[in-house]
Amino acid sequence: MRAADDLMTELRAVVGDANVVTDRAVVAGYTTDWTGRFHGDTPAVVRPGTRDEVAATLRACTERGVAIVLQGGNTGLVGGSVPLHGEIVVSLRRLDALGPVDARAGQVTAQAGVTLARLQAHARAAGWEYAVDLAARDSATVGGTIATNAGGLHVFRHGPTRAQVVGVEAVLASGAVVGTLDGLEKDNTGYHLAGLLTGSEGTLAAVTAARLRLVPRPRNVVVALCAFDDVEDALDGVAVVRREIDTARAIELFFQDGLDLVCDRLGLARPFAKRHDAFVLIECAGRTDPAPALAAAIESLAAVRDVAVATDDRTARRLWRYREAHTEAINLLGPPHKLDVTLPAGALGGFVARVRQRLRELVPSAQVWLFGHAADGNMHVNVTGVAPDDDSVTDAVLRLVVEMRGSISAEHGIGTAKRRWLHLVRTGDEIAAYRAIKRALDPAGVLNPHALLPGP
Repeated sequence: MRAADDLMTELRAVVGDANVVTDRAVVAGYTTDWTGRFHGDTPAVVRPGTRDEVAATLRACTERGVAIVLQGGNTGLVGGSVPLHGEIVVSLRRLDALGPVDARAGQVTAQAGVTLARLQAHARAAGWEYAVDLAARDSATVGGTIATNAGGLHVFRHGPTRAQVVGVEAVLASGAVVGTLDGLEKDNTGYHLAGLLTGSEGTLAAVTAARLRLVPRPRNVVVALCAFDDVEDALDGVAVVRREIDTARAIELFFQDGLDLVCDRLGLARPFAKRHDAFVLIECAGRTDPAPALAAAIESLAAVRDVAVATDDRTARRLWRYREAHTEAINLLGPPHKLDVTLPAGALGGFVARVRQRLRELVPSAQVWLFGHAADGNMHVNVTGVAPDDDSVTDAVLRLVVEMRGSISAEHGIGTAKRRWLHLVRTGDEIAAYRAIKRALDPAGVLNPHALLPGP
């Protein structure tokens, strides 16, 4: 007890009394994940406001062997930022400085606590965009998306977060500061630290700031929602759009049951009078109007049964709502099992049928909701009607994914929810290499010790 009190006293001296939070009502917002499925507890939430405060916080915890969970917007879906074992939460939200857009380089420096929505608005005001976009943009932070190598809507055109990170500033568990924010696109002087830390899920260091690439802001954006009577027809349509339209930047897939749920639960008007099996949402963006090319591609698809097109922001937002509101509507049914996976392009249609059948046989009460990023094979599998602690659902889905030569994590990382299954996609030697890196950068093992790597 004395040691814990001494640590709290030191942390208060570092960040101020107001930023060591122990009030249970406030702490509760940091101890449950986005889905509501993962709940933990913490003796305190520490909220440093500068890089040096982060360094002093990590150093103090490391010296006492006290485990830490680093947290950004807490929008993850695999329990990776929740203190499930009583760790201290170190929230990086107060690190929210955003530098000017460097128009010559097409880059910007952002601290870890900057939200994606704020970063995107900042870039757009200067004629640029940040390529990573996702439905949780209002809460998700730069630091959190780097920790998970977040993908989002535009991966097939611009790549995931790792492709946008030029450099990072990070704090090791010892308090040492490493990395660079100089923005050099060519710098072959050793190990690529930014690449290593991107996707490391807060297990190696606390990323406090990043130098990020931007892309030119398009002058013209058009969105189309296409309806199909069969998922294979929908996926054939996706292939045509990818091949024929170089301005396509988002191609999303969802189904009639999910659309019904969104409309019924959230009071949205249905986009079409008739019912269809599958829907593909396409967004194209360019300096010239992409509408003619998109219209020609859609007209060439005999399997399209209905289409709605938006060329203005208001209508585009309405069409996007049908896809982006899936998570909100599903969560209204209770804490879901959420499994974010990737399949080879040719296996996606078969997976849709097989995962529904497998889960129906395993748990007859299960409701399966599918949607995802069709252009890169990323499918979000959501299962309701099953007890939150029933891991048989996770096991069945992930083993099916591996059978079909896919990945058990596409965007959200491994976290605590999938660490038991990492061996399905990584060899023993690969996991041993991961452990060696972890020991080198965090020898005391205090940074997110229960995430990513399987237990001993």
